[in-house]
Amino acid sequence: MLGLEYFTFEAKWSPMFLAFMLLVTAVYFLLTGPLSSRFQDNEPVSAGRKTLFVSGMIILYMALGGPIDLLGHTMFSFHMVSMAMAYLMSMPLLILGIPVWMWRAIDRKNPFKKLGFLTRPIVASVVFNGLFSFYHIPIIHDYVMLNFTVHRIYYLLLFIASFAMWWAIIQPIPEKDKSSGLMKMGYIFLNMVLLTPACGLIIFAPESLYATYSDPETWAKAMGYCIPGDTSFLIEEFGGPSYFGYLEPALDQRFGGIVMKFFQEIIFASMLAYVFFHWYKGENTEDDPIPSELPESKLNQA
Repeated sequence: MLGLEYFTFEAKWSPMFLAFMLLVTAVYFLLTGPLSSRFQDNEPVSAGRKTLFVSGMIILYMALGGPIDLLGHTMFSFHMVSMAMAYLMSMPLLILGIPVWMWRAIDRKNPFKKLGFLTRPIVASVVFNGLFSFYHIPIIHDYVMLNFTVHRIYYLLLFIASFAMWWAIIQPIPEKDKSSGLMKMGYIFLNMVLLTPACGLIIFAPESLYATYSDPETWAKAMGYCIPGDTSFLIEEFGGPSYFGYLEPALDQRFGGIVMKFFQEIIFASMLAYVFFHWYKGENTEDDPIPSELPESKLNQA
């Protein structure tokens, strides 16, 4: 299906990355279970919160280490699915999946507190969307895809920037949450706007912009990220990425831009609803009148 049958198990499932993700998940369950007593003010972690964390880990693995990551090297549309899953879907789930008492413990020992300005909402939004948009400038994208060390560093920077952006919106430590619900909704709208130009460039481009998905030789070199060793055989065997594509490169590119915009709108709309619900609930709680005691005269009359 989609050409996956032509690739090895290692290429499709990235066993080393899978082992790392399983290790991180095991550590999470140890810290929220048997070792939770070592944390100050620890409380039992609900099954729902654990489900959020595990879901985030699965989505992150599928995006950056599973078959979707491999397909993202053969079709631009899957590349955009991978980006949306890794940086827009998984991150809020991971942040919400970690209990507040654990975040407080991490915050107390945080060696990067001097860089806290990076989690300010406007700064975080501009940095993440700037990195994302810069990455999708054709010459930059092709360079990153062909230089694997740069590729790893850039994806790590995107991961950190995504964390900062979502942290500013969610802020899981209540006493550090200085933004009102209305302000958070404004930040969400800002993120939706900032990503639009990059998606527009991709959607309305008259031709394929990325050599990685249109030039067989460039594509074969980029596949070295997924397949170790000499990848020149891919040209002889498949001709180029179009062998795996369900659309020709320009249409695949446009569809990829639409996919990213669709994912972004759905995810941020869901977060907007989440923030609005909690803001509305908080406002109503604060506005509820507190019943006062009846005057003594009324009590006597009763």
